[in-house]
Amino acid sequence: MEFSPDTPWQKVLDAVRRWARINSPWAIHYNSGSCNGCDIEILATLTPRYDLERFGVKLQGSPRHADILICTGPVTRQSRERLLRIYEQMPDPKFVVAVGSCGLSGGAFRGCYNIVGDISEVVPVDVFIPGCPPRPEAIIFGMVKLLESLKKGKAEVATVSEGAHA
Repeated sequence: MEFSPDTPWQKVLDAVRRWARINSPWAIHYNSGSCNGCDIEILATLTPRYDLERFGVKLQGSPRHADILICTGPVTRQSRERLLRIYEQMPDPKFVVAVGSCGLSGGAFRGCYNIVGDISEVVPVDVFIPGCPPRPEAIIFGMVKLLESLKKGKAEVATVSEGAHA
């Protein structure tokens, strides 16, 4: 039996994949050169107080099993190749969330001799979450926005700004 994009079986399989991706996205976290302030806030979202896992998001240790790359910090010359390698190891479709001012623009480190630039200069970013560091509520809001765009059928580039504060 041949599977083409038009067969009913393929449409059912695509629907099941999309449902699983939306209800149980696996994320990997990568620090591309930040001061660790954003990393602490990302880890705070996983604690019982904020509980990011209630939306199905699970932190994963391998990029080969992850759907979402949560990246912090400006991209340093040393981490550029590693970031690209992690991104390329992720299966398609893959999504990138840039967390913190440094991830969006280079922040306080912009213009330094060892900084390549922000995350979007190295890999395509789907969601930008500003702040130095952003509050856990803002990170959760950004992840929910990404999941909502997946429910609509495509990921749209979004910047978290309103409704992200408690």
